[in-house]
Amino acid sequence: MCPVELIRVRRNECLPFVQEIRSLSRKDPSQVIRIVEQSLGYEFADRNLLFEALTHKSYYHENKEGVIHHNERLEFLGDSVIGLVVVEYLFAHEAGYAESVLAKIKSYIVSEPVLSEIAGSLSLGECILLGKGEKSTGGRTKKSILADAFEAVMGAVYLDAGFVQAREIIHRLFRTRIETAITSGQFFDYKTELQEKTQMTCGRLPEYRVISQSGEEHQRVFTVGVYLNGELLGISSGRRKKEAETLAAKAALEKLQVSDN
Repeated sequence: MCPVELIRVRRNECLPFVQEIRSLSRKDPSQVIRIVEQSLGYEFADRNLLFEALTHKSYYHENKEGVIHHNERLEFLGDSVIGLVVVEYLFAHEAGYAESVLAKIKSYIVSEPVLSEIAGSLSLGECILLGKGEKSTGGRTKKSILADAFEAVMGAVYLDAGFVQAREIIHRLFRTRIETAITSGQFFDYKTELQEKTQMTCGRLPEYRVISQSGEEHQRVFTVGVYLNGELLGISSGRRKKEAETLAAKAALEKLQVSDN
């Protein structure tokens, strides 16, 4: 087990997590802890690991005297644990796919949107300790914060109980998502595919341009075009710029496929 500078406590002692969580929910603090543990299907031997995993750096910087660590180190560890378990699962269960396809599936499965969705299903958003500024700007629903918190929680499980327990939880949370991604083709990266195709055919990279924006700030719609050598290859719209770029790349690939035929 990697050394972590944490105060070791018995389960029935008053934990920092229990004290700090009072500001996050009207529920009894111990009930909030149980929400996370019940969602995971795992009870921590050292709940200070869970406290650290749910402590965002914005909260840590505002409360340095009462908080030992924030969750970035556990996030770093959890990212590797999740990645290894997903790769191991794909290697064992998807023998028919080439390495390049497995890499794309893995990249999609451990992506921010998927991890943040899982974090939401575990109710992590309502339990993360955030600084005042981050809290006021909707930090509890930010995909990056949710994804990072989930990685940190899995890092905490690994330290608390080892790889086998972490793998069991990850399998349970990811198995259906992996199978759905494979059967639906969700893992396909249209932007990368377009980039590889244009580099191979003409040695140039596609360029994405925002053509227009419409709607209020919280309901904005972006229209993006993807160009090659100044020629418009595809255009699409989305609630986020990245979404519009992805859909524009898909449209461009479809256009190039037609021209190839």
